[in-house]
Amino acid sequence: MVNLLPFFEWCEATRLGAAVRDSVWLFPVVECVHLIALAWVAGAILVVDLRLLGFGFARQPVAAIAAGARRWLVTGLVVLVATGVLLFVSEAVKCYENPMFWTKMALLAISLAVTFALRDRVCRAGDGTRLSQWGRPVAVLSLALWLGVALSGRAIGFY
Repeated sequence: MVNLLPFFEWCEATRLGAAVRDSVWLFPVVECVHLIALAWVAGAILVVDLRLLGFGFARQPVAAIAAGARRWLVTGLVVLVATGVLLFVSEAVKCYENPMFWTKMALLAISLAVTFALRDRVCRAGDGTRLSQWGRPVAVLSLALWLGVALSGRAIGFY
């Protein structure tokens, strides 16, 4: 197994890490933007997953809703990752020792794979407004995974 602690120590020792950590206002502002981006991503995920579950937008094809939400999702993810990196470098060693950080990272990787591979395929599989048989299970999985990302991220501060 690879020991990542030296990398985490290096990240925390960077000027960027020190700047975020030592600033009175930078960490809280970055964290606020991170949470706003999380809400942005959650909205884009939720509108598609609720449609897959059969709630709302019943006359619109799932593929059209997913295509419309994709730009918002990708933009939100870019902001989420950028702010997440800033938060990470400010306390990387603390993250290394925190099981909730590792849980969040694992769930994030799985959530991204499910969203951009499995869910996208399911969204394109229906014919117009009719859902594929996989719509509901994939939506439930997607919602559970993204909820896990959010909850484990929140739990990082308590460990």
